[in-house]
Amino acid sequence: MPHLFLFLTLLTYALSLGSYTRYLYTGSKLAGRLGTIFLGLGLVAHYFALLERSRGLHTVPYHDLYGSMSLFGWLLALTYLGLEFYHRQRSVGAFVVPFIIVFFLAAHLATVDRLPPPPARGTVFALHVTLSILAYAAFALSFVLSLIYLAENRLLRNRKLSEVVWRLPPLDLLERMSRSSVLIGVISIAVGTALGFIWVDRLTGQYWYYDPKYVVTIFVLLLYAAYLQLARTTTWRGARASRLCIFNFVVVILSFTVVNLYLSHTHRYF
Repeated sequence: MPHLFLFLTLLTYALSLGSYTRYLYTGSKLAGRLGTIFLGLGLVAHYFALLERSRGLHTVPYHDLYGSMSLFGWLLALTYLGLEFYHRQRSVGAFVVPFIIVFFLAAHLATVDRLPPPPARGTVFALHVTLSILAYAAFALSFVLSLIYLAENRLLRNRKLSEVVWRLPPLDLLERMSRSSVLIGVISIAVGTALGFIWVDRLTGQYWYYDPKYVVTIFVLLLYAAYLQLARTTTWRGARASRLCIFNFVVVILSFTVVNLYLSHTHRYF
């Protein structure tokens, strides 16, 4: 079957979402474990779906917007699963998996863009693109965690304490998870940008030439570095830091869409 891995990915992600949702509403430990297991199986199936799509198009996964979106979803799932194991917290899975499913569906059910080959090939270029998209995925996860923080904080202040609210992570844990995700993103985008400069040197013989994408990327890096610093202070930690994280991700979205598609000459979707 040519679309076997597409169906398997959708099935396992849907089962993961159902299990995580059941865990959130009932507290069933078995449902929580099944959510993690199905998400892991979904990652494996999604990887082969990406491979199948790349072989079918005879190009890399980030060749077009939709391939980049699928890779984004895969890296989002991978980042979340890593944070789940590190922080031992499954109750936000029901909020993260829908984003993974949306990106996967949008990527694999859309019409393929017929574009010329990527501007460069090789390990350095591939790592540059992959780390850049990993950074976007990590920032997206911190965005979701910040939204959950603000919603939970508001419910607690209004004393709307349902069973679901009690099963959400404590506010301080949500903050730590968000900072961990941002740290992954900052490291990824810093290394990815450095590799991008190396690639430019190999391609043109110079380390730097003006591209709006560079300026916006450095701006995003500074914004998230400021978040990591401010989120630890008494004045900014909590709701203020979460709002800053949400604002930062809006800038990331603009970088990923408007800047890449309309302003940059060398960046497509990364």
